[in-house]
Amino acid sequence: MNTPVDGVRVPARDIPFPRSISAEAQAALRRLVDAEGVPLNALHDVPPPGDHAGWMRLKASADAQYGAAMAQFAGQLRATVETVRFDSATVHIATPAGPLAGDGVYLDLHGGGLVFGGGEVCRIGARMQADQLGLCCWGVDYRMPPEHPYPAALDDGMAAYRQLLQHHPAQRIVIGGRSAGGNLAAAMVLRARDEGLPLPAALVLLSPEVDLTESGDSFELNQLVDVLLPRSLMLHNLLYAAGADLAHPYLSPLFGDFSRGFVPTFVQSGTRDLFLSNAVRLHRALRRAEVPCELHIFEGMPHGGFMGAPEDRELRAEVARFVHAHLAAGAGRALIPATKAAVAAPAARSP
Repeated sequence: MNTPVDGVRVPARDIPFPRSISAEAQAALRRLVDAEGVPLNALHDVPPPGDHAGWMRLKASADAQYGAAMAQFAGQLRATVETVRFDSATVHIATPAGPLAGDGVYLDLHGGGLVFGGGEVCRIGARMQADQLGLCCWGVDYRMPPEHPYPAALDDGMAAYRQLLQHHPAQRIVIGGRSAGGNLAAAMVLRARDEGLPLPAALVLLSPEVDLTESGDSFELNQLVDVLLPRSLMLHNLLYAAGADLAHPYLSPLFGDFSRGFVPTFVQSGTRDLFLSNAVRLHRALRRAEVPCELHIFEGMPHGGFMGAPEDRELRAEVARFVHAHLAAGAGRALIPATKAAVAAPAARSP
């Protein structure tokens, strides 16, 4: 007798690119697959966590590719940038060329699978955020594995945030991150709360990697459908964690206790995003804790967006609206809910 299948058996089939998205978005999806329809990013081999030399070679290659892709935007940017160090943290402080849209600061955590995306890529990213938001942007060039595993990146984010608090009220700060940066941004808010620090006005999480255990439905459903992030990042996660518990809230913020206080949050993903489950599960967890949260799911969008399609411009406009609205209203929103202070429970410890 055959053992029943514990799931849904889907016949082999081609999944067409959706016609329900812009022509620019469709073109972006087509550029990311080969002639056989296989995502180009699925053709790369990833070393095991213990192969540090292999990871260093992969980092050099990936950062060179990221740098070349970002360099094409550098000439269009107007924001100036200065690089400074605070304790262990390297921070690129970008300032818009025109009049500031306010006195708030955006603290940005870059993406890159917790391993890539530092250096010049982070520096250009800070300038992009400053231009798009009209705000001073602090881009944290956090340390990464294999040289610097967890909690180095989180420590660097916290060092930058503590420095910001010396010069700005918490209600004038918004923390944001994309992908792996979304993991760090959410973990920073949890850790700041646990350490009794004042919390920022709001949090922006773009396709956030908030579950390093990869337990959500979309990790199965959107494999290879997400043309930018077609496969699991578990080897990255294990390299980053270096033996720490992947389910700890400082590594997987999805599993944090939001009832003890959190901040208004903007969460974004796409229907083809490998991390879609991260976004929808985090939204529900925040809503159950009565934390204000906006969830924005874009049709046909893979991880990281369409690289310049109208949908990306729409997303940027939504982020700018959210950031400026919460900076304006932040003075009365230091903690959600206000009556549940962090001192009500002992601070969590890094595993």
